[in-house]
Amino acid sequence: MDEPVFVVFNPHSGKGRGAQFVAPVLQALAPAKRLEHGLTRGPGDEARLAEEAVRRGFRRIVAVGGDGTWSNVGNAILRTGVPAKLGLVPGGTGCDLAKTLGIPPRDVGACCRIVLEGASRTIDVGKIEDKHFLNIAGFGYDVAVLEDSWSVGYLEGSALYLYCALRQLGSYRGFSLEMEADGRALGKSDLLMLIVANARIFGGGFRVAPHADVEDGKLEAVVFGNMGFGGRVSALVRLLRGTHLKHPRVSAEKASRLVYRFAAPPAYETDGEWNQARSAEVVIEAVPRALQVLVPAR
Repeated sequence: MDEPVFVVFNPHSGKGRGAQFVAPVLQALAPAKRLEHGLTRGPGDEARLAEEAVRRGFRRIVAVGGDGTWSNVGNAILRTGVPAKLGLVPGGTGCDLAKTLGIPPRDVGACCRIVLEGASRTIDVGKIEDKHFLNIAGFGYDVAVLEDSWSVGYLEGSALYLYCALRQLGSYRGFSLEMEADGRALGKSDLLMLIVANARIFGGGFRVAPHADVEDGKLEAVVFGNMGFGGRVSALVRLLRGTHLKHPRVSAEKASRLVYRFAAPPAYETDGEWNQARSAEVVIEAVPRALQVLVPAR
């Protein structure tokens, strides 16, 4: 493989576990004709390293970390306008996009073989305000769970999200908003959670959007109506089983453009990264076939 490879490592991902990946990843990618890497030291470093690498001629940019790292590097590639390919090596907490794309979660050797030999798949991304997301954007209960997870240092992955989800079941109050999908008014609703999905999985392994497709030019909005504690428990159990769309207070809508009007600018998450909206009206759009990702050969 003659194409040069640049690796972005986030040593702080997975609560510090990301540092353990530097040596084995570089060893596994050693057959590359040209191989360089950089380590993040603070916020914004992932994007800076990726953009600099693309401008220096690298066309395979490997991101070692979790969904947040991959999203930041993917955003950097998109900003350059250069058709560089994104390689994923799971080394973070959730690593949900890898599950959708069939990239093995705990096999560095296999992930690096995909980088060196694998096919590329051009996937859609979502756009919200001035940023893109590769996996999901979330509002409400999802954000409360994310904020809660910051204070828990002894769990990770699905166990961490499940633990924090259970803690928030009784305390989170919900929110209201008006919804619009591809120009159709969907009315005002009182919600527990809203997930806008480009891919199928979030929260460390929950199949929140089973009908989402990263190549159909649409996003799947999964809406959880607000409900009492018993209803919330029922919805969460069904989410764990992947049958939540059969719950009477859960629905899904596919669209290319979604408009949400909140009472005040909401907090939201994109691929596990916390954000504060600038406006009470939030527009989310699908960007078809925007990013090339290295995946297992079909």
